[in-house]
Amino acid sequence: METNFCESLSIMRKIKDKEATIGVIGLGYVGVPLLLRYCQVCYKVVGFDINIQRIDLLNSGKSDIAHIPDNKIAQARKLGFEATADFSQTNNCDALILCVPTPLNLHREPDLSFIINTMNSIFPYLRKGQIISLESTTYPGTTEEELLPRIEKSGLKVGRDIFLVYSPEREDPGNSKFNTVTIPKVVGGHTSTCLEAGIALYSHAINEVIPVSSTGAAELTKLLENIHRAVNIGLVNEMKIVADKMGIDIFEVIDAASSKPFGFTPYYPGPGLGGHCIPIDPFYLTWKAREYGVHTRFIELSGEINSAMPKYVVSKLVSALNGAGKALSVSSVLVLGLAYKKNIDDIRESPSLEILSLLKEQGANIAYSDPFVLKVPKLRRYSFDMNSVEITKESLEGFDAVILLTDHDAFDYPLIGKHSKILIDTRGKYREKYMKNLTKA
Repeated sequence: METNFCESLSIMRKIKDKEATIGVIGLGYVGVPLLLRYCQVCYKVVGFDINIQRIDLLNSGKSDIAHIPDNKIAQARKLGFEATADFSQTNNCDALILCVPTPLNLHREPDLSFIINTMNSIFPYLRKGQIISLESTTYPGTTEEELLPRIEKSGLKVGRDIFLVYSPEREDPGNSKFNTVTIPKVVGGHTSTCLEAGIALYSHAINEVIPVSSTGAAELTKLLENIHRAVNIGLVNEMKIVADKMGIDIFEVIDAASSKPFGFTPYYPGPGLGGHCIPIDPFYLTWKAREYGVHTRFIELSGEINSAMPKYVVSKLVSALNGAGKALSVSSVLVLGLAYKKNIDDIRESPSLEILSLLKEQGANIAYSDPFVLKVPKLRRYSFDMNSVEITKESLEGFDAVILLTDHDAFDYPLIGKHSKILIDTRGKYREKYMKNLTKA
């Protein structure tokens, strides 16, 4: 008990006095904004990643994330930030924040390999007085079932020698209304002392910290947030299909329903779910729920609806081409937008990739344009050797059809509307038609 008090008091003091070194593991869409914030509030920050090219880029003061400008990285470097692949340096960090991916495997089951490999990498360098915080989205129980035993295998007692917390990331790339500082931070600890350490860690960098009773409660909080969105998007996607059959504009209906000042929150249909969280999180919970004999039918149904939207979009394209006397197999199709949401470069789980794959399978001549994704990177599930094409009057007129999948602000919508032979609009951008031959998917 005395050791517990001494170690926790020491780390609390170091954090309060800005003497603590913060280690951020995983320098992507979650890790980089977080490390920038700790630099801004005058902590020494070390970033860890296994991607050497990313490390070299960050150390040169440049960003590989579209919505984070180079000057922010350069400023962090001036404040002492450094990136490294040398995990032995984690021994010099007082807090280690894990921001690594948690994808699904080919069987749509949780893939914790990034978390486990990270724990294996830092294991030899764990020491007394450190805080370990997991931010990766995962199923309830991960922190205590996977991290806790690995940490205590070192001989360190969690809650006495070292402090374990779970605090889910809540980044929304490209959203200018909310950022790392202003989004409240949920924190759960393995013990009450762990929770106190976690609150201390985040409260000096983020405006509001929301403590919960356990790491499991924090893990489930993250899943609820994203499953809430997935279920409601599934509902409105199904409503879209019904409205389409009835000849009703679903966007008009949503706008009208939004006039109700209570009891309604607008969600909008689209070509499918994208991003690292919303398409994946429901599967994390349904997988874990089976361990308790629970079948999450409602959640799984919404997942089925959302997963079917790419095929629905392609069916709308086929119908429009047939109306013009053309078969998809002999048509050229331009996809607008590869990112899963507008004004960012993140293509993880993007429905655009599935739609491109479906078009390719059916023999279409495909191309894409995205000002944020100039070349399709290497992907786990798809193989596209493609570069973004420029949108001009001539290029648009060279395609039999155009599908708007990501509504980037940078697109010239009047130009696209005027010169597309067939335009499938999945985002409701063309409520006022720019051309006669406009199809809303």
